[in-house]
Amino acid sequence: MTMNRQWILKARPHGMIGPQNFEYVETAIPSVSDGQILVNNKYFSFDPTQRNWMVDRPGYLPPVAIGEVMRAGSVAEVVESKHPDFAVGELVQTTGCWQDYAIVAPGQGPMGVNKLPPGVSPEMMLSILGITGMTAYFGLLDHGQPKEGETVLVSGAAGATGSVAGQIARLKGCRVVGIAGGDEKCAWLRDVAKFDGVIDYKSENVSERIADLCPNKWDVFFDNVSGPILEAALNHLNLYSRVVMCGGIANYNNIDPAPGPNNLMNLVTNRGRMQGFIILDYLPRAMEAIEALIGWVSAGDIVYEVDIQEGFENIPTTLQRLYTGANFGKQLLKL
Repeated sequence: MTMNRQWILKARPHGMIGPQNFEYVETAIPSVSDGQILVNNKYFSFDPTQRNWMVDRPGYLPPVAIGEVMRAGSVAEVVESKHPDFAVGELVQTTGCWQDYAIVAPGQGPMGVNKLPPGVSPEMMLSILGITGMTAYFGLLDHGQPKEGETVLVSGAAGATGSVAGQIARLKGCRVVGIAGGDEKCAWLRDVAKFDGVIDYKSENVSERIADLCPNKWDVFFDNVSGPILEAALNHLNLYSRVVMCGGIANYNNIDPAPGPNNLMNLVTNRGRMQGFIILDYLPRAMEAIEALIGWVSAGDIVYEVDIQEGFENIPTTLQRLYTGANFGKQLLKL
């Protein structure tokens, strides 16, 4: 290739994100300076938080500017290197953005540049061993602090993060109940991921089903959704319960801010704790999570799903899949 294909942010989203927010452009392949490497992206990661990066408001990362290449994690091949630690042909995980070629510098950017460990595939590196797997690991263990015999409730339980969080809770001796949408996802949680109970929010009353499946209430709620499901969960918390605020995908595409749960005082009367976290704070401990997750996956104790779309032209519609529930497991795109 002699040109660098890119998808840039054309307009900030108002309501549901879609292809109308992006513009396809072609630019020259950038030149490498000392200390940098040129990579050719092979796989892109799609994550709910990308919607937040497109909004012009303060956050844990600066918003993507209009006219800027859309930010995204990737696995890429080094095609030119002016850095002594990276050789042509090596595969790396980095923030390559929605483009064929990117200039990256080790030690810079949200995720830096990390070589893939031997025997680890790009799909594995961007899913169970990537941001989603590490988010589940640190969010559940550091903030949820599950104890053997407790009940752990997970929303977005068939997603890339929720499914891993629930399985880690099971490995810690907890009873695990997941909330997901649709027969296929609920069957997978029950039959493959071995959740103890499953709630289909599309066809069941969530609050009533939590009461049925958590007769002793819940001790940890790992929440990826927020909105009405958070409110339903807060009707059934135990004394000294912990709510891990991982995400709020139910509200990301709202035009007007959604009203907050009307039962937050339940946290006070039950002496509960609700805490948010950002995975970037845990990157210095990444190998702790990766080593544990590799061990669990190798032993067959944790299973995971990867949803792979293909084609550069399909990048914007692939991101939209996250917010319509079309994806099953970790959403990736292969170039």
